Amino acid sequence: MKLAIFDLDNTLIAGDSDHSWGEFLTGKALVDAEEYRRQNDRFYQDYKNGTLNMNAYLEFSLAPLARHTLDELQVFHDEFMRLHIEPIMLPKAQALLALHRQRGDYLLIITATNSFITHPIGARLGVDHIMATDAEMLDDRYTGRPLGTPCFREGKVTRLQAWMAQQGFSLEGSYFYSDSINDLPLLKEVTSPVAVDPDDLLREEANRRGWPVISLRDERPLTHLPSIA
Repeated sequence: MKLAIFDLDNTLIAGDSDHSWGEFLTGKALVDAEEYRRQNDRFYQDYKNGTLNMNAYLEFSLAPLARHTLDELQVFHDEFMRLHIEPIMLPKAQALLALHRQRGDYLLIITATNSFITHPIGARLGVDHIMATDAEMLDDRYTGRPLGTPCFREGKVTRLQAWMAQQGFSLEGSYFYSDSINDLPLLKEVTSPVAVDPDDLLREEANRRGWPVISLRDERPLTHLPSIA
C-alpha cells in the first residue's frame, strides 16, 4: 500500500481552516475582535511569506481553546464546519481522493493546523488518517500549549518519519500534494511531489524542478493522477 499524502489548507479545501477559525471566533465575540483579527491576519501573512514563527503563532492560536469546555468547543466546531468549511469543500479534491482510493493507496492528511480544528475536516473528507499539530490536554481540557513537534515545515518530515516507522510504511511510490512553499521539505522527500494551486514561491520551485502543477479549483475534469514528466 502506497502513501497518498495531502496538505489540507488551500489544497484539499479552498481556504485556510486555521485562519477561518480565527474569523469564526471574532464573529462569535469569543475573543477581542479587533486585536485578534489583527494578529490572526499578521500571522497568516507571515505563513504565506514563509516567515511564520510557529511557536509564537501556536501560543496565540491555542489560547482560546483553554477558555472553554470540550462540550462547548464541540458546539462551536459544529457551527464552524457548517458556516466556514462546507462552503469551501472542493469537488475536484474529492475526485482526487477517489482516484487514490481506487489505486489502493493509504490517504493521509498532514497539516500544520491544530488537531482540534482539522480532525473533523479529515473525517468529512474520508481520509484514512490525519496528522496535525497537537494541542496539549490536561484533565479533559486544552491547556493552550502545543504538544510535541509542530507539524510544520521540517516538522512534517520528522512527524511523518516517526509515524511510518510505527506503521510500517515507506515513501516508495508516495505522492504529496501541497500549495505552500512551507511544505518544500516534505515535497523533496516523496516520489511524486505535486504543487496544487501553489503560492508564487512554490510555483517557481515546482517549475524549476519539473514537478506537476495542478488546480483543484478549475472546471477541468480530473481523470488521472499527475505524474512527473
